[in-house]
Amino acid sequence: MNARGSVGEHRERALRIALPVAVLALGLAVWELVVRSEGIPPYVLPAPDLVLRTLFADWTLLSHSLLVTLITTVEGFLLAAVGGIGLAVLFNQSRLVEYSLYPYAVILQVTPIVAVAPLLLIYLPQQAAVLACAWIVAFFPVLANTTLGLNSVDRNLADLFALHGASRGQVLWHLKLPSALPYMLGGLRIAGGLSLIGAVVAEIAAGSAGAGSGLAYRIAESGYRLNIPRMFAALLLLSLAGIVIFYLLSVISHLALRRWHESALDGEH
Repeated sequence: MNARGSVGEHRERALRIALPVAVLALGLAVWELVVRSEGIPPYVLPAPDLVLRTLFADWTLLSHSLLVTLITTVEGFLLAAVGGIGLAVLFNQSRLVEYSLYPYAVILQVTPIVAVAPLLLIYLPQQAAVLACAWIVAFFPVLANTTLGLNSVDRNLADLFALHGASRGQVLWHLKLPSALPYMLGGLRIAGGLSLIGAVVAEIAAGSAGAGSGLAYRIAESGYRLNIPRMFAALLLLSLAGIVIFYLLSVISHLALRRWHESALDGEH
């Protein structure tokens, strides 16, 4: 790559970072100005500086609730990853199993989690119900993407393995799983955010029943008490947690694919 191309690439990367930051700063400034100029009370719309002050003032409570939500999110994500990838491999190895179980996985996905969460809270302990919601929402993207990847192997490579007498296990391990890795990682990136959404929905449902300690419960509790600055502070923490989860999984995906897959080779010449 020549020097001009390198400079242009660095400039593009700088713009991709600077522009969202500038838009965010402008939005916060307008928000602060409108609240101050119009004299909007904090129980209607708190100013950004009040939200930040509330975040620091209530950090002990909010950080504990954030930890509870993140633990549930990570547990649900890991269960979805292991279960989705494992079941996708089983589907690929047995059409009978796929035809028997895949429709139920679709039903699990299309059923609104908002409707399922209160039912789970009746039959399961609170923490188990919240974890089940996080798993249900995150499970299907991993299963569907991994199944698609395993079924999208190059036919010529499959024929080459068959020509050399490779066993089903060798084909799976040395051909299908590496070929499906980009699809798998794409499903995991989606599942990371969805597991957080599932945990939040279940925590709100648990909060409506008078139980819970996660960050979503704090949002519901703050709404009941008209403590809107704390609600915004908790919402800010949830948003930051979702962003961190997405970018962490994106970095893992990039590191796994950067040496060989086209989706991660852009700009690395």
